[in-house]
Amino acid sequence: MTKAEKAVTAVALLKKEYPDAICSLVSEDPFQLLVATRLSAQCTDARVNMVTPALFAKYKTLDDYAAADVKDIEQIIHSCGFFRQKAKDIIGMAAGVRDRFGGRVPDNVEDLTTLPGVGRKTANLICGDIYNVPSVVVADTHLIRISNRLGLVATKDPYKVELALRALLPPTESNDFCHRCVLHGRAVCDARKPQCENCVMREICESYGNF
Repeated sequence: MTKAEKAVTAVALLKKEYPDAICSLVSEDPFQLLVATRLSAQCTDARVNMVTPALFAKYKTLDDYAAADVKDIEQIIHSCGFFRQKAKDIIGMAAGVRDRFGGRVPDNVEDLTTLPGVGRKTANLICGDIYNVPSVVVADTHLIRISNRLGLVATKDPYKVELALRALLPPTESNDFCHRCVLHGRAVCDARKPQCENCVMREICESYGNF
């Protein structure tokens, strides 16, 4: 089985196992998702979803965020970790979207990554979830781990994983595949103690039986 064939098989298996491929971060508009994704760095999505309701209730527009007291945002998001830098980035993102992109969250990685605190992982998530851009790959820790274990890639470098999977995954399935890998990583393919006997991909996984 070639890597491309394995990728297509993995897509089908995870699609059957996790039919609802949705982002676990709760948001109501593109900028809220951008904020939530920034907060999720080194923090669980569950924790972010506990914090964002108060933040989104107080700050409703780009102008609200851009004019915010950084100390106030720090206080609200404190439990997400790295709160000082994240608060600074949120204010900067709002000002950037408002002043440089006419109030619209950009729809491409190149523009998104010019915003404070926005890396390729966040940018790809926005492109895939908000704008349905094909061939996006959100190279988070779960995707990197699972794609290595399957034998689709042999690197932990996020950018290299992104490029490799872009060439292997069906363009219209890649974003959902990333979401499903997150779900599978949490439920079955744990970093320390994977439940290989319960894995729907065990027959195509190069790491099956190695734990």
